[in-house]
Amino acid sequence: MPSSTTPFEPRVLAGPPASAGPERLIAHDLRLGRLPSPSERRNLTAVLDSSGLLGRGGAGFPVGHKWRSVAEHSTGNAVVVVNGAEGEPRSAKDGTLMGLRPHLVLDGALVAADAVGATDVVLYVGREHTEAHRGLAQALAEREPDPNVQMQLVAAPVGYVAGEATAVVHYLNEGDARPTFLDARPHERGVADRPTLVQNVESLAHAALIARFGADWYRSAGRLATRGSALITVSGPNQRRTVREIEYGTTIGEIARSAGGAPPGSTVLLGGYFGSWASLDEVQDEPLDPVSMPEHGLEFGCGVLSFLRSDACGVAATAEIMAYMAEGTAEQCGPCVFGLASMAQATRRLSSGVAKGDDVENIDRWAGQVLGRGACHHPDGAVGMVRSALAVFRDDFASHQVRRRCALNRADMT
Repeated sequence: MPSSTTPFEPRVLAGPPASAGPERLIAHDLRLGRLPSPSERRNLTAVLDSSGLLGRGGAGFPVGHKWRSVAEHSTGNAVVVVNGAEGEPRSAKDGTLMGLRPHLVLDGALVAADAVGATDVVLYVGREHTEAHRGLAQALAEREPDPNVQMQLVAAPVGYVAGEATAVVHYLNEGDARPTFLDARPHERGVADRPTLVQNVESLAHAALIARFGADWYRSAGRLATRGSALITVSGPNQRRTVREIEYGTTIGEIARSAGGAPPGSTVLLGGYFGSWASLDEVQDEPLDPVSMPEHGLEFGCGVLSFLRSDACGVAATAEIMAYMAEGTAEQCGPCVFGLASMAQATRRLSSGVAKGDDVENIDRWAGQVLGRGACHHPDGAVGMVRSALAVFRDDFASHQVRRRCALNRADMT
């Protein structure tokens, strides 16, 4: 697939270089112009529909539809939660955005509050994202208080599930960040039993730009079905973790080459710990497009592309992820607590050279038993990742089980 003939220019990351730190309000207003007034941005939800803006938290749900669902239940008492928990270990996009463009995030929160009829905005930011907290706190201090919308900054607990929508609501209500079965979804009754919009920070930043420049402007980027741009986090094998903005439809191979290249036989983790492993040779021409990727068994997810060296052990890499996923459960349902723990232990045995004779078969069997049975999607994400590993690293898993050694002759199996 050929690359775009027109160089793509960043949108949400446009502006001062990262070395300048959080963009100040005066620079933000000079660069973008002041946010249009509520009367000037009437029918913004319909504009979001026309733009095709999808959520950036991983699920890719249409933003306009989500806002409308909250507005239909609001009587002017809704709550907007700016979700910056970002518990995915290999993602840095949300923390980077909040740290560098905090006013764009706040603008998005304000237009969302107006659209859904909210009087309160909660900035729910992972406590580990120190630069994000600093940037948002500075941005709040620079702004005149809005008499119609109260904003507060809340430190979210560390943990993979802490950013799941019902876990966010449960934490803000009860101080316990675990996904829950609710009588009503957050858009009906969420924080303090009020209609609640839980929206990822990147989604809100795009909405703030659409409020200024319109749907057609947003749709002018993107090569295939999904329009617009997205933030991605790229890491390894020849580069440290970096965040960049791409237009949808950019190919995986383009990202690999721009990251310093990856030799033949390399693999890539797409979508983060809820994503899947893939052979770079097989997917390098695949576009990063949330609509088309599932047709090929891939997921865009939270925009993670983590490249693994061709001489690195896929079993060891998978064991590390499975250990994290098993430790990060909400500890409220058996399939997650016991199923993920069993899969993690078997994967660790395989990685460490002490495999049992049926570990690979058991991992696959347990994955099928866990799928779709959890209280949230945490076990489903782990199952998708581990099943992709069993396929992509098939020979490695077989060597670890039968020969109790790595097919790559790794000397560090302990």
